[in-house]
Amino acid sequence: MKYAIVLPDGAADEPVEKLGGRTPLEAAATPNMDWIALHGRQGRVRTVPAGMPPGSDIATLSLLGYDPRRFHAGRAPLEAAARGILVGENDLIFRCNLVTIVDGMLADFSAGHIGQTEADQLIVFLNERIGDATVRFHTSVSYRNLLTLSGAAGIDCHCTPPNDIPDQPVAQHLPRGAGAERLIAIQERAAALLTAHEINQVRRDLGENPANAIWLWGQGRPSSLETFQHRFGVVGAAIAAVDLIRGLAIKLGFDLIDVPGATGYLDTNYRGKGAQAIVALENHDLALIHIEAPDEAGHNGDIAGKVRALEQIDECIVGPLLEYFRRQEAWKILVAPDHPTPVGKRVHTDVPPPFCLAGSGVAGVYQEPFSETNAAAADLQIEHGHELMEYFLKA
Repeated sequence: MKYAIVLPDGAADEPVEKLGGRTPLEAAATPNMDWIALHGRQGRVRTVPAGMPPGSDIATLSLLGYDPRRFHAGRAPLEAAARGILVGENDLIFRCNLVTIVDGMLADFSAGHIGQTEADQLIVFLNERIGDATVRFHTSVSYRNLLTLSGAAGIDCHCTPPNDIPDQPVAQHLPRGAGAERLIAIQERAAALLTAHEINQVRRDLGENPANAIWLWGQGRPSSLETFQHRFGVVGAAIAAVDLIRGLAIKLGFDLIDVPGATGYLDTNYRGKGAQAIVALENHDLALIHIEAPDEAGHNGDIAGKVRALEQIDECIVGPLLEYFRRQEAWKILVAPDHPTPVGKRVHTDVPPPFCLAGSGVAGVYQEPFSETNAAAADLQIEHGHELMEYFLKA
């Protein structure tokens, strides 16, 4: 049996007036996802347990068959795994966004999707000026960086994801709880240094959002996870541009497949991801393909960009996979967004997203095109998200 899991991050949405009351998924031309829904099953899955925040870390753990109430230990440690960052038992790892703050408001959680070269230079600069035996900055992908903090056993803070507070006063969302003053001090020092940096002076002159501050969040300590192969008896490979998914894949024992031009943004190499997924399936049981683009479009409020991203995913990834599978004796495919990122709200929500699956032994039941509305009307409603994987692999 060969399996493919396509994760279009944040693809689920709400009706959009400019799309005639349709969601981006309903407005997009997705004949291959529709084929899966028409010839297989579709439904909804609650990927975020009650009381937990609707982050991609929590939702993706659910989709991959791990109950986040048992296994979630923070977002940043998963990203650190992708970078091979090791810390002590009393240390904490934080996600460290480069952000834009204007007049005290969180104007851009990605600093204009700052380029890799500029981001790397700013993180090196912060290490030179702030880094010491207890504070260390680590480069990652674009605005998505990391910070490790030693001697942090007494820190127990609530930190708000910056993508949850667009255009809101940052003073209302600073870290709070035990040890918060230490984090706030680091953010304040970084902001003072970054504001005057030459890179940001140039960005302002060019009309680009400056990376004039950092935002610490998603903290946690490293923990172990049972491998996917041990849990489900399936050998997997993962294709992803963002460190959250790459780190999670490493912890689950997946092989990582790199794709040139995979950016974690709307300009990613969709076709390359689809092609490499087929290559991976030649010597793995399962290929996991994650695409960040719909989520980024949702956060940007970019309706047209989200529609285009979904169409590219359908044409360049889902379509080639179906062509490949039609030449195989036994196969299954699952398309499952982790959570909604509505373009009208620009933040994640915990509404159960739709999914569709098809393949060997899966009979069509509710034969309608793939959409949030049709998935909600179908008879397959999975309340505990981590149970979907077992259903997909074994049903």
